[in-house]
Amino acid sequence: MEPYGAWSLIPTLVVLGMAILTRRTIESLLTGCLVGLLMTDPIHVVSQGSDILLGVLGNDTVTWIILVCGLFGSLIALLVKTGGVLSFGDTMTRRIHSRSQSLLTTWFLGLIIFVDDYLNALTISASMKKITDRFGISREKLAYIVDSTAAPICILVPFSTWAVFFAGLLEENNVTGNGMSLYIEAIPFMFYAWVAAAIVPLVALGWVPNLGPMKAAEARANAGQPMPDGVDDNALEVDESKPRPHLLNFLVPIATLIFFTWYFDIDILRGVIVALAVTLTLILSQRLLSFHDTFDTALEGFKAMIMPLGTLVAGFALKDVNDVLGLTDFVIGTVQPLMTAGLLPAVVFITMAFLAFATGSFWGLFAVAMPIVLPLAESVQADMPLVVGALISASAFGSHACFYGDSTVLSAQGSGCSPMAHALTQLPYVLIAAAIATVVFLTVGYL
Repeated sequence: MEPYGAWSLIPTLVVLGMAILTRRTIESLLTGCLVGLLMTDPIHVVSQGSDILLGVLGNDTVTWIILVCGLFGSLIALLVKTGGVLSFGDTMTRRIHSRSQSLLTTWFLGLIIFVDDYLNALTISASMKKITDRFGISREKLAYIVDSTAAPICILVPFSTWAVFFAGLLEENNVTGNGMSLYIEAIPFMFYAWVAAAIVPLVALGWVPNLGPMKAAEARANAGQPMPDGVDDNALEVDESKPRPHLLNFLVPIATLIFFTWYFDIDILRGVIVALAVTLTLILSQRLLSFHDTFDTALEGFKAMIMPLGTLVAGFALKDVNDVLGLTDFVIGTVQPLMTAGLLPAVVFITMAFLAFATGSFWGLFAVAMPIVLPLAESVQADMPLVVGALISASAFGSHACFYGDSTVLSAQGSGCSPMAHALTQLPYVLIAAAIATVVFLTVGYL
């Protein structure tokens, strides 16, 4: 592969600049891909680009995400259409009497539903947005609360999808001892996740003020418009005229989803398939919807996920283009001379957080980085759980901050705002958490 060095940063910078200027996500990603392809082989842009897209769509992970998100959309649409979400909302509303309580409840539910960040992002946002609307809370703030308890909480629990994946990666990289054991040892050192989750109740209680774009979003919501302009939330909207079904019509599918996700070795796809089957059984047995209405609603829910899925596919395509340019190798090679045992954790966190944010790759990137970082940690005699904690913290930061990352996109979709609006409004809080985490990594690294 031809080394592109610092030039490999250009597509990512183009994406970030265009996204901030236009606030259009897919277009920015595709433009970055085009710039990268023109850099590598301007004559064969069409054939190379089509090969990358075919490769992305043929990727097992991408296919898995498309199925999970689409079926999740169907499940949520059915729970909304039958009134199950509204029944849950009614039950919660009787116990929630202030805006801070509604936000703290959202945060608390995020702590409970820790099995998977997709499950967390879509389920909580869909069930809580009517409640937060009642208290004049912007959809952007709801999305921030939901997103802050997705990846940051999932990595802190040793039987989430994230833990299973990263423990497997550690095992593959021949770490000393068991991969899951090292993962559990690293949990206290996942400082970004701890700080990001801890900031949420401070924001909910108003102890941390509305910052930057969040201030404008909250002003709009206080004026009576919780949802921003230009957002289509109809596929997941509730029909207020229908009588409320029993609360069990919401709780049983959600409990089924959680249980079978755990039962099938933390596989959210199998969990959502069983939950959909249970939901369809409940709907048809109680005649909550007609046969045609049921499957039309499920299809509408799947279609509601087309935009976020398009963003994810474009994000994976950009990752492949960045791989061709050698972005990851260049950044890691540039910072390697800075490595000492004390400095390594902070440098790993900053470097990998930037790469995760820039590439939109929060799992695949670390499959590339671990064979480089872990031997380096051993060679400088750095504390291995601390370095692993820094690596996985960086992954959580990328998922939390990246405006075209899966968790960001799904939190925005479920909450009813655009991914760009969500990313920009939560960015100040994300950067505060990252800055605090960096200081802690530096301090603990030298201790």
